[in-house]
Amino acid sequence: MSLGRTLLLALVTAVAAGPSFAHPGGSHGYATLSVERAGARYSLTLWPATLPTAVAEQVQHARGGDAASRDQLLGVIRDKVSVTIHDRRCQPGPGSVIPPAAPAESLTLAVDYACDGGGRDVTLRDDLFDAFGADYHTLARIDTPGRSTPFVFGADAREARVVADAPAADGRGFVGFVRLGVEHILIGWDHLLFLLVLLLGGGGWLALARTITAFTIAHSATLALAALDVVVLPGRLVEAVIALSIAYVAAENVFGKPVASRRWMVSFAFGLVHGFGFSSVLHEIGLPTQGLLLALFGFNLGVEAGQALVVTLLLPALAILRRTRWERRVIWTSSCATLLLGAILFVERAFL
Repeated sequence: MSLGRTLLLALVTAVAAGPSFAHPGGSHGYATLSVERAGARYSLTLWPATLPTAVAEQVQHARGGDAASRDQLLGVIRDKVSVTIHDRRCQPGPGSVIPPAAPAESLTLAVDYACDGGGRDVTLRDDLFDAFGADYHTLARIDTPGRSTPFVFGADAREARVVADAPAADGRGFVGFVRLGVEHILIGWDHLLFLLVLLLGGGGWLALARTITAFTIAHSATLALAALDVVVLPGRLVEAVIALSIAYVAAENVFGKPVASRRWMVSFAFGLVHGFGFSSVLHEIGLPTQGLLLALFGFNLGVEAGQALVVTLLLPALAILRRTRWERRVIWTSSCATLLLGAILFVERAFL
């Protein structure tokens, strides 16, 4: 099989293997624990597109009114999520489905926990990844009197404790958002594909540094603006333009002669759009400003670390490629395959 066909097959397989809107790293859900004097309410929002097939089917059936699927999902929450207040474990109730405020593909489940006493020392334990898969994360907000705390739950971070009037969290929440940012960029193959076709355009080390720096500055700026609700764009528009950015840069590689010294401008322009795509992870949690700033900094730091890792691996390979007689053929073939993929994604995201 030729190199071009191999690349095309790999790219199309990547599209078929995952949903178009799967930017957050791995599968995920968004949760809120609201603690009051009489107890606590835990709500979990799940999207079928971000979950393993078996769980996604359950969510879809529950959204359609299937009582058995609904009760099974609520049972998972009661079994895998525990709330402790002042060293006393709260008792979960039967639970319910919260109707969405507007038509949505998501399902929100709520379970009320009966607890004695106020909520000034709260521990939330989340073992949902045991039921939803090893790569599952819960992006959570814990609301207690006078404080809202963000946390990312996963296989290696199962518990979060919030104590009123105590210093801010021990740093595990921040580390969780850094890790989430790394996973987000590593699994967000469309962002990486855009970066790859940018680097294929060539140029010296200074030109490549400008291109990467421009992309970083641009997406960091719009990530902050979107996460803080300063500027918010429709998700479908953002995803469609991300796909268009991939197709545009690939087409420039195929049909034009990219000017390496000016490519940072293209990188900056489309980097602004990619930042809105990154922001979807944090925006859905609905964090207050104080919690969001910490989560935003950690998440962006993780994105940059993941991007730096990918670039570090790519640049030596590209340097070796440029010393061979296959350079132009590899760039042309891979850019053609990427152009086709970007066009397919754009049509799917914009019109389907």
